[in-house]
Amino acid sequence: MKPVLILQHLNGDGPAYLRTWLEREGRPFSIFNTEAGQAFPQRMADYSALAVLGGEMSANDPLPALREAERLIRDAVATNVPVLGHCLGGQLMARALGARVAESPRPEIGWHRIRIRKVTDSSVWFGEAAEQLVFQWHYDAFELPRGAQWLAESAACPHQAFALGPHLAMQFHVELDEPKLHAWASSQPALLEQAAPRLKDQQALADKLYARWLIAATG
Repeated sequence: MKPVLILQHLNGDGPAYLRTWLEREGRPFSIFNTEAGQAFPQRMADYSALAVLGGEMSANDPLPALREAERLIRDAVATNVPVLGHCLGGQLMARALGARVAESPRPEIGWHRIRIRKVTDSSVWFGEAAEQLVFQWHYDAFELPRGAQWLAESAACPHQAFALGPHLAMQFHVELDEPKLHAWASSQPALLEQAAPRLKDQQALADKLYARWLIAATG
């Protein structure tokens, strides 16, 4: 079985619950962390799926690793390898597919509700829920690539998720787990309010999204 490729941009923004889920499901994976000096692979042919993690930088920053991530996203989409983007990862997906990333109408930091839009693919990814409470930390936001289906929105940031066939971009952090949340909340302790039930519910959503993402993974 080919491994899942995980692109990590910062030491403090690792796969967290995504890693837990992949290990629990018995799915092999390889992590490449550019801040740790690891160059991203040259092609997607050796991998069954692609996950792109978040980071503090803007997707528009002139950093070679970001352009390399976009190249791999385009390679994956062209070869029907399913792609999943978390926050910055979702923004890089949008850019790679020809859409704009710009300053968000309002930044979102902490737990925020998103509304699930009643469109064809929303139940495929999110089930029948009308809304979800998810963890956000972003100042930029993506627009929608041509042909993408707009899945979720919020009052602060309209484009919260889009799907393009087997590929899903999210503006939020479903990969969050307890250690990662505590590390991020070191400067903002209020983020830990009701953390246990909120993480439990978000991880149930992550289970759904990750399982749907890997349905199309082959090899």
